Amino acid sequence: MNRMVLGLPELFERLHNFLYTNSNIPRAERLGAEMVRLLFCKIYDELNGISIFRINQDDTPQSVGQRLRETFEKVKQRFPDTFLPNEIIHLDDKSIYEVVRTLQPYRLLDADRDAISEAIHAFYGPSLRGEKGQFFTPSNVVRMCVKILNPSAGERIIDPACGSGSFLVASLAHVGTEGAANIYGIDKEIDMVKISKAYLALMGGAYQNIYCLDSLAPHSWDSQIRHVISDESFDIVLTNPPFGAKIPVKDKNILVRYNLARTWKRSGNTWIQTEIVKPQPPQVLFLERCLQLLRPGGRMAIVLPDGLLGNSRDRYIWHFVFTQARVTAVISLPPETFLPSTHTKTSVIVLEKVPDRPEDDYPIFMAIVERVGHDKNGKPLFKLDGNGQFLFDEIGRKIIDDELPIVEEKFKDFKQGNLKPDDFDRLGFVVQRKKLRDHILIPQYYNPETEREIERLSRSGKYIMVTFGELLKRNVLSIKRGHEVGSIYYGRGPIPFVRTTDIVNWEVKIDPVKGLPEEIYERFRRKQDIRPNDILLITDGTFLIGRTAIVTEADGKMVIQSHIRRIRCLKPHELHPYLLLYLLNTKVVQQQIKDKTFVQATISTVGERLHEIVLPIPKDPEEQARIISEVGAIIELKKQARIRIAQLLDRPLS
Repeated sequence: MNRMVLGLPELFERLHNFLYTNSNIPRAERLGAEMVRLLFCKIYDELNGISIFRINQDDTPQSVGQRLRETFEKVKQRFPDTFLPNEIIHLDDKSIYEVVRTLQPYRLLDADRDAISEAIHAFYGPSLRGEKGQFFTPSNVVRMCVKILNPSAGERIIDPACGSGSFLVASLAHVGTEGAANIYGIDKEIDMVKISKAYLALMGGAYQNIYCLDSLAPHSWDSQIRHVISDESFDIVLTNPPFGAKIPVKDKNILVRYNLARTWKRSGNTWIQTEIVKPQPPQVLFLERCLQLLRPGGRMAIVLPDGLLGNSRDRYIWHFVFTQARVTAVISLPPETFLPSTHTKTSVIVLEKVPDRPEDDYPIFMAIVERVGHDKNGKPLFKLDGNGQFLFDEIGRKIIDDELPIVEEKFKDFKQGNLKPDDFDRLGFVVQRKKLRDHILIPQYYNPETEREIERLSRSGKYIMVTFGELLKRNVLSIKRGHEVGSIYYGRGPIPFVRTTDIVNWEVKIDPVKGLPEEIYERFRRKQDIRPNDILLITDGTFLIGRTAIVTEADGKMVIQSHIRRIRCLKPHELHPYLLLYLLNTKVVQQQIKDKTFVQATISTVGERLHEIVLPIPKDPEEQARIISEVGAIIELKKQARIRIAQLLDRPLS
């Protein structure tokens, strides 16, 4: 087999662009159906080893087109419930020839990503799935979930939001064809159901168990289906449900059937459920629906957005879940996981439903994955050696840089009791249930590598380890948040409105396009009270959180955005602003900021967790003086450069 040169997302995007420009199909949405038909011919060919899907020396576009149309007739005959009797390939011969030529070097069944899902993404686009909050799960994530749950042939398995069927196909591959009759799927969209049926059937599964239904509304199903797919009748649930605050479920006939659709009120350290229902994002209801489907002792792996795991207003969800199930594992996935479809940060949650109320304390496996084998554009990433050269496997293929297989092995060690504290790192560590802070389930929050470094610094005896919160209580520091002023005032005056992008290399970059009028500055002057030696820290946004700047006399008047905190050293003899600026930029503090940054609503934020960040203040007065002197020299150079630039530009032309 030839080595794959392009990643599947890029490959299908190129095919889509070629066909859209050159084929006889005028409408983009019809291309998707054509591509799916050809892909099933390709997979049919791979399964049967008959070498139909290739270009031979004597082939012409006409001969290849005829061969593929004949193959599709065989696919239809094998799966009459999936493709209509009169369904044909409409694509012209030259286009079919190009598809076969492009896909010939690839064996899709061995690909690192789900070929069917990737093709649907490229050809149907966001109109089919993305706008409904549904994104296809990469194959390596699917495989990890299946391996972690480790289903057996006798267990009943379901995906209540099955899409193109990737979880079902992976489960079938794991349990073997003897377990095929126990695999079930549900999806609301008939196109996805048809594709899922065909995909599962091609792999030897029971496609009759795939239903076009609304999983959240079992009351609307007919009685026969409710008997087949009943509550507490499944051993395994594997799913990546639709998610997004912009697509809430509003139907009261659905909402009244879910505890998590109620309004919950906090009472001390617990939550109390009320009778008031309100619209809910689908992922919240799917979480409860999956628990309903599980029998006591059943296991679930579900992909959820991180906002659900860290938002303070969502803590009631986990209060409820912990009354129903044990959280076995939380595996944090990087933002690139679902790109180029969506940058939403997600995690895999593994649960075990218990017959009675779960115990108060038990170990929870956690992992923080940073590399999943592809970049933000879906292109494959490969492992490099210490010299930046590609690493190859025993048969000469580049090794994909994917950390999920490592997590699988670490979880296996955890289940067997072989994962010891000395083995803990970001790809596998344990947090006791009792040590969860306010039901926060973000693995980064408990990063063992960061905690180990803080402990190492503390044991060295060279540092005073103190949190922001302690410094605030002792009035060593004060912190204020910036404000939003409204874009209608941008460019209407000379006062800089400092945004997150204006903080670069410890200084404020002035963007005159966002200048504000004097009266707006006066409105915020006392509220913000920005002075020289104040430190500006970005605490909200996406990629810039943790950046810092120090205000100097050269900066003059300014108003800062709400994503920025103004930090002032009230007792410079105890903590000098130059020393604080240095500490904020050390690796251990920047890592803490990263660990304590959660997705809240649509943006990321450190929030009040800023108070938990530990600063390692050197005990040695001479070391402090050295740092202050070096930082001061840098700041003075930057200040003088700014002053000289201003003086130069103010000089009149002669």
